[in-house]
Amino acid sequence: MTLRPHSRAVAVITAVTTAFVSVSACGEASSHDTAARTVRTTTSAVERPSGAPERRPSNVQIRRLAPDEKPPQFVLFSFDGVGVSPQFHKFLDAADRSGARFTALMTGLYFLTDDARNHYRAPGRKPGEAAIGFGGSTKDVKAEVKLLNRTWFDGHELGTHYVGHFCAGTSYPGRDWTTADWNHELDQFFSLMTNWRTNTGITDGPDLAFGPDVVRGGRTQCLEGSPASLFPALVKHSMTWDSSMPADRPGIFWPKRIRGIWEFPIPYVYSPPLRAKQTALDYNFWVTANGAANRPADAPRIRRIVRETYRSMYDRAYRGNRAPIVIANHFNTWSGDAFNPATRDFMSDVCGRPETICATYSDVVAWMEAQDPAVLTHLQRLAPVAVDPKH
Repeated sequence: MTLRPHSRAVAVITAVTTAFVSVSACGEASSHDTAARTVRTTTSAVERPSGAPERRPSNVQIRRLAPDEKPPQFVLFSFDGVGVSPQFHKFLDAADRSGARFTALMTGLYFLTDDARNHYRAPGRKPGEAAIGFGGSTKDVKAEVKLLNRTWFDGHELGTHYVGHFCAGTSYPGRDWTTADWNHELDQFFSLMTNWRTNTGITDGPDLAFGPDVVRGGRTQCLEGSPASLFPALVKHSMTWDSSMPADRPGIFWPKRIRGIWEFPIPYVYSPPLRAKQTALDYNFWVTANGAANRPADAPRIRRIVRETYRSMYDRAYRGNRAPIVIANHFNTWSGDAFNPATRDFMSDVCGRPETICATYSDVVAWMEAQDPAVLTHLQRLAPVAVDPKH
């Protein structure tokens, strides 16, 4: 099953030349208090199957900072869609080697075989309609469940990338959805996740190792939606964070709670190799580099741009305000696999460094909520970094 990026190059080119606007394409899959305490958000109501491995614990110690103590440098790797793909395995292996945790954002369509597509109905549409492919064959869906289970047991977070992937350019895209529409889409996502066996008729293979209670946030398709329409639906579904909104100013800065939801925006930063500001999302790098053309010969140059931009973001934040760094990606092979190797290189480079934790969104939320409110407010008031060549 291949997820095809939408024909949005003109819109994206316009977006990335405007200061704070960003759009995203879908990914690509193959065949488819002061005392330390445990992070509660990583638990699940699902009983661990007999013989299943113990889940790897959180790598974030939840405690208040001591006076004048610097916070850790959090790096938040996340991946949209997470269909079955060789890239998925490569990132799981890279995270295992480096001690990193990341957030995998599940697409609800992949819990349905192609034949079971009518179990999904998007807001304002007929049953079975979606802007990208469904989960493929019975074999493909079982492979997806198996891969998600490995992700869970490896200690990573599972979030939502919603379901239908209706972006600008389709009729009634997510940017036009009401709160009722987002509630409906989330209801659909959780239903597809919970009832995947009933919907598909699959009776063999492993059960999903985690329940819907572990899904505490996500990223919308193509960064669609707004806090006014989306966030009330997130609150209704007991979610705590979102990472869908383009940053409202340049640089890297500490997240704030908006309408009851912690927002981790997609960064808009100064990129030294580009000598310009850039939305730090793989698809946007692609548009900037060569207009989103599939030219494998450009891969070495694009990898260098992405790698050097990420490392500059890290260096500026680590030496400066220590704000969490959001690294948002897809499992893709765009332009000769230009992006995923650069992201893996960055993960391997920084995740084992002193005072650096490559963590999940929910763990960083738990860490922030454990801080003295005055300390957190101070961090949120620090000036952004990576805004220009000097700052």
